[in-house]
Amino acid sequence: MAPLAGSLTKKSADVPEAHAVSDARQLLGIKGAAETSSIWKLRLQLMKPITWIPLLWGVICGAAASGNYHWKLEDVIAAIACMVMSGPLLAGYTQTINDYYDREIDAINEPNRPIPSGAISLAQVKVQIFTLLCAGLGVAYCLDLWAKHKTPSVFLLALGGSFVSYIYSAPPIKLKQNGWLGNYALGASYIALPWWAGQALFGQLTWTTAFLTLAYSLAGLGIAVINDFKSVEGDKELGLQSLPVVFGIKKASWISAGMIDIFQLGMVVVLILIGQHLASVILVLLIIPQITFQDIWLLRDPLAFDVKYQASAQPFLILGMLVTALAIGHSQLIQVL
Repeated sequence: MAPLAGSLTKKSADVPEAHAVSDARQLLGIKGAAETSSIWKLRLQLMKPITWIPLLWGVICGAAASGNYHWKLEDVIAAIACMVMSGPLLAGYTQTINDYYDREIDAINEPNRPIPSGAISLAQVKVQIFTLLCAGLGVAYCLDLWAKHKTPSVFLLALGGSFVSYIYSAPPIKLKQNGWLGNYALGASYIALPWWAGQALFGQLTWTTAFLTLAYSLAGLGIAVINDFKSVEGDKELGLQSLPVVFGIKKASWISAGMIDIFQLGMVVVLILIGQHLASVILVLLIIPQITFQDIWLLRDPLAFDVKYQASAQPFLILGMLVTALAIGHSQLIQVL
């Protein structure tokens, strides 16, 4: 009887732990979340807080690249406001509207999501979309007033990004139907746009920096491919041409890894050309562990290890973004161009 008792004790001990993991997934808005009847938890799940991190970091990179951010109270408050605009508000809007238009796909891939499960009504979702959009654009306009911009650059960036988010998810355009175009739009929205917002808020956004960040966003395309692995079944059934559907899981994982690595290495070359040699060496050192984790997780079984790969490799990617941003901020050549 002792082994049985021990087994039962272990199982009962595992239950709270499993619930804790499931609850955490629910709050972060990722797959495997616990079901809940709390309207606020459901709203938060629709906004997928886990997706805010790259945008918050992008604002930091943009502020660093401006070369004009100072550690004083008003700059800190402005930066936090820009991060709230980019993450909880506009990324929350993007994720909510995506869930609204993807409810048929989610009914196949993730039937326990708030909308397909019926836990939240479509009317409530529409109110959330409208509220987040208006709040995000309102904060953007206030930031332009604070920065005394003659042209409301932050507001225009927020408006443009919101439009891209809409056509990414909504028919008839629905950019996500095209694996290449949709994933690049997603990558640029998560890397270039918050970077531009942070840089425009504290300095001047140049065409050179815009081009470099758009190039860096091609690495974001590779990351976006990873997000498609979990929805292959629904994408196939509804005719969406995601890269895992078009090329298959294995080839798509190689495409993802290649895009992430090639364009980061391209940025190393750019840093060398503008005289930022130390930054280029640091960036190479940050790329090496990413390639290692690709071999350990992504290329072996992307369906099973996609979350583990992103958790282990992406910190090095975003640190590389900051190194690049600081190098740009210190480069006189970039400032002149």
